[in-house]
Amino acid sequence: MKRRVATPLMILAGSFVLVIVTVSASAQKVAGTNRPATVPNGYVVTPFGYFQPSCVRGVASGDTVLADGRVQLANGSIEAQAVSCAYPHYTARGEIVIPGLKPPSISHSWIESGNSINTTSSFGGLTTNWTVPPAPTSDDGQTVYLFPGMEDYATVESIIQPVLGWNSEFTNSWGIASWNCCIEGVTWESSPVPVSAGDIIFGKIKITCKKGTESCATWNIITIDQTTQQNTILGSTPSEGQTFTWAQGGALEVYGIEKCSDYPPSGSTTFSNLALYDNNFKEYSNPGWIFFDYYTGLTPQCNYGGTMDVKTVTLNY
Repeated sequence: MKRRVATPLMILAGSFVLVIVTVSASAQKVAGTNRPATVPNGYVVTPFGYFQPSCVRGVASGDTVLADGRVQLANGSIEAQAVSCAYPHYTARGEIVIPGLKPPSISHSWIESGNSINTTSSFGGLTTNWTVPPAPTSDDGQTVYLFPGMEDYATVESIIQPVLGWNSEFTNSWGIASWNCCIEGVTWESSPVPVSAGDIIFGKIKITCKKGTESCATWNIITIDQTTQQNTILGSTPSEGQTFTWAQGGALEVYGIEKCSDYPPSGSTTFSNLALYDNNFKEYSNPGWIFFDYYTGLTPQCNYGGTMDVKTVTLNY
Protein backbone atom coordinates (compact mmCIF):
# COMPACT_ATOMS: atom_id res chain seq x y z
CA MET A 1 0.00 0.00 0.00
CA LYS A 2 1.07 3.58 -0.56
CA ARG A 3 2.15 5.02 2.78
CA ARG A 4 2.64 8.56 3.94
CA VAL A 5 5.74 9.52 5.92
CA ALA A 6 4.74 9.92 9.55
CA THR A 7 5.89 12.95 11.54
CA PRO A 8 8.42 11.78 14.17
CA LEU A 9 7.02 11.76 17.69
CA MET A 10 8.95 14.08 20.01
CA ILE A 11 9.57 12.59 23.46
CA LEU A 12 10.09 15.23 26.14
CA ALA A 13 12.46 14.42 29.00
CA GLY A 14 10.47 13.24 31.97
CA SER A 15 7.28 12.71 29.96
CA PHE A 16 7.75 9.17 28.67
CA VAL A 17 10.36 6.47 28.95
CA LEU A 18 11.23 5.03 25.56
CA VAL A 19 11.19 1.26 25.84
CA ILE A 20 11.02 -1.80 23.70
CA VAL A 21 7.52 -3.21 23.87
CA THR A 22 6.56 -6.69 22.76
CA VAL A 23 3.35 -6.46 20.73
CA SER A 24 1.45 -9.71 20.63
CA ALA A 25 0.54 -11.42 17.41
CA SER A 26 -3.14 -12.18 17.00
CA ALA A 27 -4.18 -15.82 16.63
CA GLN A 28 -6.32 -15.88 13.51
CA LYS A 29 -7.71 -18.84 11.60
CA VAL A 30 -5.15 -20.41 9.24
CA ALA A 31 -6.40 -20.44 5.65
CA GLY A 32 -7.32 -23.91 4.43
CA THR A 33 -6.95 -25.69 1.13
CA ASN A 34 -9.74 -23.65 -0.45
CA ARG A 35 -7.61 -20.49 -0.34
CA PRO A 36 -6.43 -19.04 -3.70
CA ALA A 37 -3.47 -20.94 -5.14
CA THR A 38 -1.24 -17.86 -4.88
CA VAL A 39 -1.64 -17.61 -1.09
CA PRO A 40 1.23 -19.39 0.74
CA ASN A 41 0.64 -22.14 3.23
CA GLY A 42 0.29 -20.91 6.81
CA TYR A 43 -1.28 -17.54 5.98
CA VAL A 44 -4.29 -16.50 8.08
CA VAL A 45 -7.71 -15.09 7.25
CA THR A 46 -8.52 -11.48 8.24
CA PRO A 47 -11.24 -8.99 7.22
CA PHE A 48 -8.65 -7.56 4.80
CA GLY A 49 -7.50 -10.70 3.02
CA TYR A 50 -4.75 -13.22 3.72
CA PHE A 51 -1.80 -12.20 5.94
CA GLN A 52 1.37 -13.84 7.18
CA PRO A 53 0.67 -14.41 10.91
CA SER A 54 3.43 -12.08 12.16
CA CYS A 55 1.73 -9.22 10.27
CA VAL A 56 -1.49 -9.48 12.30
CA ARG A 57 -0.88 -7.68 15.58
CA GLY A 58 -2.98 -7.57 18.72
CA VAL A 59 -3.55 -4.35 20.64
CA ALA A 60 -4.39 -4.78 24.33
CA SER A 61 -7.06 -2.73 26.04
CA GLY A 62 -5.70 0.72 26.88
CA ASP A 63 -2.84 0.55 24.36
CA THR A 64 -2.72 2.91 21.37
CA VAL A 65 -1.22 2.51 17.90
CA LEU A 66 0.53 5.79 17.09
CA ALA A 67 0.56 7.42 13.67
CA ASP A 68 4.09 6.16 12.97
CA GLY A 69 3.12 2.55 13.75
CA ARG A 70 4.61 2.34 17.24
CA VAL A 71 2.48 1.27 20.21
CA GLN A 72 2.01 3.35 23.36
CA LEU A 73 1.07 1.22 26.35
CA ALA A 74 -1.57 2.19 28.87
CA ASN A 75 1.21 3.11 31.34
CA GLY A 76 2.60 5.70 28.90
CA SER A 77 5.66 3.78 27.69
CA ILE A 78 6.25 3.68 23.94
CA GLU A 79 7.96 0.98 21.93
CA ALA A 80 11.30 2.01 20.45
CA GLN A 81 10.53 0.85 16.92
CA ALA A 82 7.37 0.44 14.90
CA VAL A 83 6.27 -3.05 14.01
CA SER A 84 6.46 -3.52 10.26
CA CYS A 85 5.54 -6.35 7.94
CA ALA A 86 8.24 -7.96 5.79
CA TYR A 87 5.78 -10.21 3.96
CA PRO A 88 3.28 -9.49 1.20
CA HIS A 89 -0.38 -10.07 1.86
CA TYR A 90 -3.08 -11.12 -0.57
CA THR A 91 -6.57 -9.96 -1.41
CA ALA A 92 -9.47 -12.37 -1.18
CA ARG A 93 -8.96 -13.11 -4.88
CA GLY A 94 -5.31 -13.98 -4.32
CA GLU A 95 -3.85 -10.72 -5.70
CA ILE A 96 -0.50 -9.96 -4.07
CA VAL A 97 -0.06 -6.73 -2.10
CA ILE A 98 3.57 -5.74 -1.47
CA PRO A 99 4.21 -3.60 1.64
CA GLY A 100 4.83 -0.03 0.53
CA LEU A 101 2.90 -0.38 -2.73
CA LYS A 102 -0.73 0.45 -3.40
CA PRO A 103 -2.80 -2.75 -3.78
CA PRO A 104 -4.80 -3.54 -6.93
CA SER A 105 -7.95 -2.93 -4.87
CA ILE A 106 -9.44 -3.65 -1.48
CA SER A 107 -12.12 -6.19 -2.29
CA HIS A 108 -12.18 -8.05 1.03
CA SER A 109 -14.27 -10.81 -0.57
CA TRP A 110 -17.34 -8.72 0.15
CA ILE A 111 -20.67 -10.22 -0.85
CA GLU A 112 -22.94 -7.23 -0.22
CA SER A 113 -23.12 -3.99 1.73
CA GLY A 114 -25.27 -0.95 2.49
CA ASN A 115 -23.36 2.24 1.71
CA SER A 116 -23.44 6.01 2.10
CA ILE A 117 -20.95 8.13 0.15
CA ASN A 118 -20.20 11.84 0.60
CA THR A 119 -17.77 13.26 -1.95
CA THR A 120 -17.87 16.83 -0.59
CA SER A 121 -17.21 16.34 3.13
CA SER A 122 -15.96 13.72 5.56
CA PHE A 123 -17.94 11.67 8.05
CA GLY A 124 -17.35 12.02 11.76
CA GLY A 125 -18.97 8.94 13.21
CA LEU A 126 -21.23 5.93 12.84
CA THR A 127 -23.11 3.74 15.33
CA THR A 128 -25.30 0.66 14.92
CA ASN A 129 -26.59 -2.51 16.57
CA TRP A 130 -26.83 -6.03 15.19
CA THR A 131 -27.63 -9.45 16.64
CA VAL A 132 -25.24 -12.41 16.68
CA PRO A 133 -26.83 -15.02 14.37
CA PRO A 134 -27.08 -18.74 15.17
CA ALA A 135 -24.17 -20.97 14.19
CA PRO A 136 -24.07 -22.24 10.60
CA THR A 137 -25.46 -25.76 10.25
CA SER A 138 -22.53 -27.03 8.19
CA ASP A 139 -18.77 -26.76 8.63
CA ASP A 140 -16.49 -26.31 5.63
CA GLY A 141 -13.90 -24.29 7.51
CA GLN A 142 -15.66 -21.12 6.37
CA THR A 143 -15.19 -17.65 7.84
CA VAL A 144 -18.06 -15.14 7.96
CA TYR A 145 -17.68 -11.47 8.87
CA LEU A 146 -20.51 -8.98 9.56
CA PHE A 147 -19.63 -5.34 10.26
CA PRO A 148 -20.13 -1.63 9.68
CA GLY A 149 -17.07 0.30 8.50
CA MET A 150 -15.51 3.39 6.96
CA GLU A 151 -13.12 3.98 4.06
CA ASP A 152 -11.87 6.83 1.89
CA TYR A 153 -13.92 6.55 -1.30
CA ALA A 154 -11.41 8.55 -3.38
CA THR A 155 -8.28 6.63 -2.38
CA VAL A 156 -9.19 3.35 -0.71
CA GLU A 157 -6.07 2.31 1.19
CA SER A 158 -7.38 1.41 4.63
CA ILE A 159 -10.56 0.51 6.49
CA ILE A 160 -11.67 0.87 10.12
CA GLN A 161 -14.41 -1.39 11.45
CA PRO A 162 -16.03 -3.07 14.46
CA VAL A 163 -16.31 -6.73 13.39
CA LEU A 164 -18.38 -9.78 14.30
CA GLY A 165 -16.72 -12.92 12.93
CA TRP A 166 -17.57 -16.62 12.75
CA ASN A 167 -14.60 -19.00 12.83
CA SER A 168 -12.16 -16.12 12.88
CA GLU A 169 -10.94 -15.18 16.36
CA PHE A 170 -12.42 -18.37 17.84
CA THR A 171 -12.78 -21.79 16.20
CA ASN A 172 -16.36 -22.60 15.19
CA SER A 173 -17.61 -19.75 17.37
CA TRP A 174 -18.55 -16.10 17.10
CA GLY A 175 -16.25 -13.34 18.32
CA ILE A 176 -15.93 -9.56 18.15
CA ALA A 177 -12.93 -7.28 17.66
CA SER A 178 -12.11 -3.77 16.42
CA TRP A 179 -9.84 -3.61 13.36
CA ASN A 180 -7.67 -1.15 11.42
CA CYS A 181 -5.80 -2.11 8.25
CA CYS A 182 -3.00 -1.60 7.21
CA ILE A 183 -0.20 0.52 8.71
CA GLU A 184 3.03 -0.46 6.93
CA GLY A 185 1.37 -3.66 5.79
CA VAL A 186 0.30 -4.60 9.32
CA THR A 187 -3.34 -5.13 10.29
CA TRP A 188 -4.19 -4.20 13.88
CA GLU A 189 -6.82 -5.96 15.98
CA SER A 190 -8.09 -5.22 19.48
CA SER A 191 -8.28 -8.08 21.98
CA PRO A 192 -11.03 -10.40 20.68
CA VAL A 193 -14.03 -11.24 22.84
CA PRO A 194 -16.18 -14.39 22.48
CA VAL A 195 -19.91 -13.81 21.99
CA SER A 196 -22.98 -16.03 21.72
CA ALA A 197 -25.91 -16.32 19.34
CA GLY A 198 -28.62 -13.84 20.30
CA ASP A 199 -26.25 -11.33 21.90
CA ILE A 200 -26.75 -7.71 20.83
CA ILE A 201 -23.61 -6.09 19.38
CA PHE A 202 -23.01 -2.35 19.37
CA GLY A 203 -20.45 -0.85 17.01
CA LYS A 204 -19.12 2.70 17.08
CA ILE A 205 -16.63 4.54 14.87
CA LYS A 206 -15.86 8.15 15.78
CA ILE A 207 -13.21 10.79 15.25
CA THR A 208 -11.13 11.91 18.23
CA CYS A 209 -10.77 15.45 16.82
CA LYS A 210 -12.76 18.59 17.54
CA LYS A 211 -15.89 19.41 15.60
CA GLY A 212 -15.38 20.43 12.00
CA THR A 213 -12.12 18.55 11.42
CA GLU A 214 -12.20 17.47 7.78
CA SER A 215 -9.57 14.73 7.98
CA CYS A 216 -9.07 13.55 11.55
CA ALA A 217 -5.76 11.81 12.21
CA THR A 218 -7.10 9.37 14.80
CA TRP A 219 -10.34 7.46 15.42
CA ASN A 220 -11.91 5.36 18.14
CA ILE A 221 -13.31 1.97 17.09
CA ILE A 222 -15.51 0.41 19.75
CA THR A 223 -17.20 -3.00 19.68
CA ILE A 224 -19.45 -3.96 22.62
CA ASP A 225 -21.50 -7.04 23.46
CA GLN A 226 -24.41 -5.23 25.11
CA THR A 227 -25.80 -8.51 26.43
CA THR A 228 -22.69 -9.34 28.48
CA GLN A 229 -21.26 -5.78 28.66
CA GLN A 230 -17.87 -6.98 27.39
CA ASN A 231 -16.08 -4.63 25.00
CA THR A 232 -13.01 -4.47 22.78
CA ILE A 233 -11.60 -1.12 21.66
CA LEU A 234 -8.99 0.36 19.33
CA GLY A 235 -8.49 3.81 20.81
CA SER A 236 -7.02 6.75 18.88
CA THR A 237 -6.09 4.49 15.98
CA PRO A 238 -4.50 6.36 13.04
CA SER A 239 -6.33 7.14 9.80
CA GLU A 240 -3.08 7.10 7.77
CA GLY A 241 -4.08 10.35 6.09
CA GLN A 242 -7.35 8.91 4.82
CA THR A 243 -10.46 11.12 4.76
CA PHE A 244 -13.37 8.80 5.46
CA THR A 245 -16.12 9.61 2.98
CA TRP A 246 -17.52 6.09 2.44
CA ALA A 247 -19.55 4.52 5.25
CA GLN A 248 -20.87 0.97 5.33
CA GLY A 249 -23.95 0.66 7.49
CA GLY A 250 -23.50 -3.09 7.21
CA ALA A 251 -21.37 -5.44 5.14
CA LEU A 252 -21.06 -9.20 4.64
CA GLU A 253 -17.64 -10.69 3.86
CA VAL A 254 -16.86 -14.39 3.59
CA TYR A 255 -14.11 -16.92 2.96
CA GLY A 256 -14.48 -20.60 2.12
CA ILE A 257 -18.25 -20.74 1.56
CA GLU A 258 -18.97 -24.02 -0.25
CA LYS A 259 -22.73 -24.32 0.25
CA CYS A 260 -25.53 -22.11 1.49
CA SER A 261 -25.76 -23.92 4.84
CA ASP A 262 -22.28 -22.52 5.57
CA TYR A 263 -24.17 -19.30 6.36
CA PRO A 264 -26.16 -18.83 9.59
CA PRO A 265 -29.63 -20.40 9.24
CA SER A 266 -31.28 -17.09 10.15
CA GLY A 267 -30.82 -16.16 6.49
CA SER A 268 -30.24 -12.45 7.15
CA THR A 269 -28.68 -9.90 9.49
CA THR A 270 -30.13 -6.46 10.21
CA PHE A 271 -27.98 -3.51 11.28
CA SER A 272 -30.46 -1.37 13.23
CA ASN A 273 -30.52 1.99 15.02
CA LEU A 274 -28.09 3.22 12.39
CA ALA A 275 -26.79 6.74 12.97
CA LEU A 276 -24.32 8.41 10.61
CA TYR A 277 -22.73 11.75 11.57
CA ASP A 278 -20.92 14.50 9.72
CA ASN A 279 -17.64 15.89 11.04
CA ASN A 280 -19.56 18.41 13.18
CA PHE A 281 -21.21 15.45 14.98
CA LYS A 282 -24.57 16.27 13.43
CA GLU A 283 -26.59 13.18 12.55
CA TYR A 284 -27.76 12.87 8.94
CA SER A 285 -31.54 12.77 8.79
CA ASN A 286 -31.29 10.44 5.79
CA PRO A 287 -27.88 8.95 4.92
CA GLY A 288 -29.26 7.63 1.61
CA TRP A 289 -28.06 4.05 2.05
CA ILE A 290 -27.32 2.36 -1.28
CA PHE A 291 -27.08 -1.40 -1.77
CA PHE A 292 -23.88 -2.70 -3.39
CA ASP A 293 -23.72 -6.32 -4.50
CA TYR A 294 -20.60 -8.30 -5.36
CA TYR A 295 -22.13 -11.77 -5.73
CA THR A 296 -22.74 -11.95 -9.47
CA GLY A 297 -21.10 -15.10 -10.85
CA LEU A 298 -20.20 -16.50 -7.43
CA THR A 299 -20.77 -20.13 -6.47
CA PRO A 300 -22.86 -21.01 -4.59
CA GLN A 301 -25.67 -18.57 -5.30
CA CYS A 302 -27.58 -18.24 -2.02
CA ASN A 303 -30.43 -15.97 -0.98
CA TYR A 304 -28.38 -12.82 -1.53
CA GLY A 305 -29.94 -9.39 -1.52
CA GLY A 306 -30.74 -6.59 0.86
CA THR A 307 -33.17 -3.93 1.98
CA MET A 308 -32.57 -0.64 3.74
CA ASP A 309 -34.21 2.46 5.07
CA VAL A 310 -33.05 5.48 7.07
CA LYS A 311 -32.20 3.50 10.22
CA THR A 312 -31.60 -0.08 9.02
CA VAL A 313 -29.57 -2.14 6.57
CA THR A 314 -30.64 -5.78 6.16
CA LEU A 315 -28.35 -8.21 4.36
CA ASN A 316 -29.73 -11.55 3.13
CA TYR A 317 -27.68 -14.69 2.60
